[in-house]
Amino acid sequence: MGLMDIFKKKGSGDVAKDRLKLLLVSDRADCSPDVMMAIKNDIIQVISKYMEIDAEGLDIQITQTESETSNGTVPALYANIPIKDLKHSSGK
Repeated sequence: MGLMDIFKKKGSGDVAKDRLKLLLVSDRADCSPDVMMAIKNDIIQVISKYMEIDAEGLDIQITQTESETSNGTVPALYANIPIKDLKHSSGK
C-alpha cells in the first residue's frame, strides 16, 4: 500500500459494497464483521512484509468444504490477494 493510498477516498458505493461483502462473509462464518475486518487487516499486515499487494483488491471468503477426515463439511478460508511486486530481502 503506497502512501497516497492512505489518503485516497473511496466512493460511498465502494464502501457500501465492501461492507455488504464483509457482512455476507461474516454471516457464513458465524463471526462478527469486526472479527472479519481484523482478520483481513492481519492478513494484509503479514503479507505486506514480503510482497507489495493490492489491499483494495483483497477478497476474503469463508465457504464450506468437504472434510477429509469425516463425512461432513467444515468452514474454509479462501483469500484472493492481488500481488503487485515481491519485496527482495537483503540477506536476512
